[in-house]
Amino acid sequence: MAEYINISEQTVEAGQNVLLNDSIPCNKGYIIHRNGTGILTLRGIVNSPCAKFARYLVTFGANIAIPTGETVDPISVALALDGEPIRSSLAISTPSAEEEYNNISFSAYVTVPSGCCFTIAVENTSGDAILVQNANLTVSRVA
Repeated sequence: MAEYINISEQTVEAGQNVLLNDSIPCNKGYIIHRNGTGILTLRGIVNSPCAKFARYLVTFGANIAIPTGETVDPISVALALDGEPIRSSLAISTPSAEEEYNNISFSAYVTVPSGCCFTIAVENTSGDAILVQNANLTVSRVA
């Protein structure tokens, strides 16, 4: 298991990624991340010559809000796989006012073929900027 966090408040523009720092990094080389960025690389390293893929469980939780001066509308984030948001991981919040935080979370399985790599990130899928605080992403190798 690896954990990536960012407890400070950050403004994430529409279509951009939540920035993360290593908390418990992966020391086996399965997950690669550069501190202060939002992109992680999941590697399809397998432990058996018969294995065709590596499978990861990705879980994310954070508090999100609408920044001051933005329109009060639903806001959302999702796990992006190679830059494409996974719709089944979409987490939507509808605050009633600016800077009113709500907690969101999602989990998704990511299957990486043997010998391949996929990038993942938590992307702001809203139409406007959002505030994100106490972001926590965990990645567990499950197969």
